[in-house]
Amino acid sequence: MKMWSGRFRQPLDPDFERWQGSFSFDQRLLSHELAASGAHARALKNAGVVSADELISILRGLEQIGERATASPAFLDDGEAEDVHHFVEQQLVALIGEAGYKLHSGRSRNEQIATDLRLYVRATIDQLRNELAELCGVLADRAEQDADAAMPAYTHLQRAEPVLLGHWLLAYVEMFLRDAERLADCRKRLNICPLGSGAVAGATLPLDRGLMADNLGFNGVTSNSIDATSDRDFALEFVNALSLLALHLSRWAEEMILFSSQEYTFLGLPEAYSTGSSAMPQKKNPDLLELVRGKSGRVMGNAVALMVAVKGLPLAYNKDLQETQEPLFDSSDTLLQMLPLVTGWMKAVEFHQERMHHAAQSGFMNAWAGATYLVKRGVPSRLAHERIGKAVKICIERNCELQDLPLEELQSLSPAFDQDFYESLKLASVLAVHDVPGGTAPSRVRHALGMTRKRIESIREEAHAHA
Repeated sequence: MKMWSGRFRQPLDPDFERWQGSFSFDQRLLSHELAASGAHARALKNAGVVSADELISILRGLEQIGERATASPAFLDDGEAEDVHHFVEQQLVALIGEAGYKLHSGRSRNEQIATDLRLYVRATIDQLRNELAELCGVLADRAEQDADAAMPAYTHLQRAEPVLLGHWLLAYVEMFLRDAERLADCRKRLNICPLGSGAVAGATLPLDRGLMADNLGFNGVTSNSIDATSDRDFALEFVNALSLLALHLSRWAEEMILFSSQEYTFLGLPEAYSTGSSAMPQKKNPDLLELVRGKSGRVMGNAVALMVAVKGLPLAYNKDLQETQEPLFDSSDTLLQMLPLVTGWMKAVEFHQERMHHAAQSGFMNAWAGATYLVKRGVPSRLAHERIGKAVKICIERNCELQDLPLEELQSLSPAFDQDFYESLKLASVLAVHDVPGGTAPSRVRHALGMTRKRIESIREEAHAHA
């Protein structure tokens, strides 16, 4: 029996009935639907709508539905269920009889789906933040393992200055920690309970909304029933946060692809995450990296799809909102599958430190350190920049590096040059000169690594608290 069929005289067109149903994808909300239904049942008992015996029967029935779904996925092969709410009602009535129909007293599917989706997004955020903590932990481990290794840093994809390899890896940690913070911020805003909002105007029974919210771990209740049943801001905000996470993963993948190419050879592709060519026997292709880069576009597209679906809707609930579910689920699945693979890749990748080290000492990447040498000896910054620029020009003409120029020739450019200039051009000195918070000086990177580990541990503790 349909949940709404009383006033209808004709059955639905069979093709339309199949097309408009959502159980094929919203069945993943079953555990959340069962939890929310349990909270509603307790509120009905307190309101005098169901008896104590009926409450026990309803709660036991809901538990059995969950157990059957866990034991046998075929249990969910229900061609009659319109959506997850309809499925639960059908199964509950089959288990406990007409008392199962009482569960829907004073509530609407509009508030049910709004609640289920909040519970789903909240749980997914907790999973994602735990996965981000794992990825950041591995990046931090690699940064610590390769603490003394140097590499070129780039601007405009041109060699700029040498940095520690760990400094480069911690740059990605910063991105992913921001993603974790955004998700935590989203969680705070979504963690309010729509139950008791009814279809649009509020429940018709004196339900204890605060009790339902407490039972489900919400921080409070929604303030307006119209907004509560039509709001999908939490889903839009969540998927937009995921699109930024996907963007960061795509940037990471692109750089790893570049650095694994023969033109760079800074790292070796892990074979466990690579494939070969069906035509060219010598090839090892960065498939994981390319798929990360490619799938990120889907997540960004889902964020746009969600906004377009909602942008023209009048208040309150409209069937269009059903179309917000699949982009939400797809984005969640994509990131939940992707993050552990990226973590595994980062554990397995081999950095070619000797190649990186050699590249970090060529291409005039010590030029700014040379200019800084002059500034510290009283030469105005702009003039120091000019003098080093002229020195670089001479080197290009002679196919040599700054440290290869004789002191006499340097002093013809500026009398401030002295013998200790050559020491300032060495890789260790160039790294050390960036001795500011956030810089690549070894002591600063060690400090940043320690602070990073504290931030990662904080995320893990929060995830444990929500488990």
